[in-house]
Amino acid sequence: MIALERARDAAPRHGSVREALGRAYYGAGRPAAAGAEFAEAIEIDPTNDYAHFGLALCLARGGERTRALGHLRLAIAMRPGNPVYRRALSRVEHQAGAPPPGRAAGGPAAAGGPEAAGGPEAAGGPEAADPDPPGGRA
Repeated sequence: MIALERARDAAPRHGSVREALGRAYYGAGRPAAAGAEFAEAIEIDPTNDYAHFGLALCLARGGERTRALGHLRLAIAMRPGNPVYRRALSRVEHQAGAPPPGRAAGGPAAAGGPEAAGGPEAAGGPEAADPDPPGGRA
């Protein structure tokens, strides 16, 4: 991660570096830092579908499901055949219908974020949303 942070500092306008650092932060359990990097990657290249996907997972994990849905829909519009994006959209849509984390009465999902409700992203980085993750942008 240190090498990616140095690369980002040396070339802050390279979206691919920001995306890679976002993936690393997410995998390290730092969704807020990951979200900031994915947001920068989108600022640099608004057509970066994976950055929209990664940001959406970070937002959903933080309880901002409405914003997450928007980014997931953008990612799907850019890459409509990606099943990982579609599964994430279904999962977040389902979560959006439920009360925000910590507001439900009882049950394990009330104690935490989307990962407590069984979201696969809890197991690792955005790639963990599917056992066969996308290899990045093509």
